[in-house]
Amino acid sequence: MKVLVATDAWHPQVNGVVQTLTMMSQATQALGVEMVFLTPESFRTVAMPGYTDIRLALPTPAKVARLIEDAKADAIHIATEGPIGLLVRQYCASRGLAVSSSFHTRFPEYVSARLPIPESWVWAVLRWFHSLSGSVMAATPPLAQELTSRGFANVRIWPRGVDANLFRPRDVDLGLPRPVFLSVGRVAVEKNLEAFLDLDLPGTKVVVGDGPQRMSLERRYKDAMFLGERFGEKLAETYAAADVFVFPSKTDTFGLVLLEALASGVPVAAFPVTGPKDVIGTVPVGALNDDLRAACLAALDLSREDCRAFALERSWDASAQAFLRNILVASRGRTGTGQSQAVATPTRLSA
Repeated sequence: MKVLVATDAWHPQVNGVVQTLTMMSQATQALGVEMVFLTPESFRTVAMPGYTDIRLALPTPAKVARLIEDAKADAIHIATEGPIGLLVRQYCASRGLAVSSSFHTRFPEYVSARLPIPESWVWAVLRWFHSLSGSVMAATPPLAQELTSRGFANVRIWPRGVDANLFRPRDVDLGLPRPVFLSVGRVAVEKNLEAFLDLDLPGTKVVVGDGPQRMSLERRYKDAMFLGERFGEKLAETYAAADVFVFPSKTDTFGLVLLEALASGVPVAAFPVTGPKDVIGTVPVGALNDDLRAACLAALDLSREDCRAFALERSWDASAQAFLRNILVASRGRTGTGQSQAVATPTRLSA
């Protein structure tokens, strides 16, 4: 089986979409599935306004059609709602092709934070975009239920995983005053980092990542350590050296960094919003509180062993199997009923 995945987010970008698709490509190989990607690498690109390090593709319908036809894929999945995703949707709609899609980003909140555009308008556009899909994939049951309540059809669960061999407890010391409160991710306005950096906390606040806000935040918060981007073993060591992982974002649909921290044996402090609430729930591996400082201090008392055990139950292999089940359902055609299948989770992948 060959699956063509259309995505506007791709390397060298560092974000959850790129990480998830990369891990899917590796995990599905063991299941006899080849994933091929239609990405910005095939088109002329321009810098995204406000995010100069992110390249926005400028695809043409003719080239998108040629690339899809050359791929000779058995199924098509649209991962993002950008220019590439839009033209792939157009291609599939005009030819009556079955397609699946995934919901990664809460664009209504992102857009309304920057522009005077009502969230309801953006939700309407997203509903239309995903209306073609026989499987609209959401990372958690609560997100799937929310999408269904907002009028999305054919919503199905696609859980995320974590590389527990890379992200694991280690004996690492950053040489900083303890406790170490760590945040990892894009340094941009939607990540709400000021909510973390403004806190009066003991020890040291550490930020790993890069983005358009980094220089201004470094100037404003002299007491915090900004380490820039880190990858692989160096990133894993940084996680393991932390005492608490702080996730101040209020707009992420999941947050792979939450699982990476937990696999490293580091408890989470976050707001009780979609993302951390859906990943952690009521399990005592994180402290969720509207008072982020109180959450940070409470997380210091949580068991690192419990955090590790929680993460070990979430693998990329299980994620890949769920992804392929949803692909197969979509490839048989949409249900046409408008009913969500968010709780349908077959135990074994089947043709």
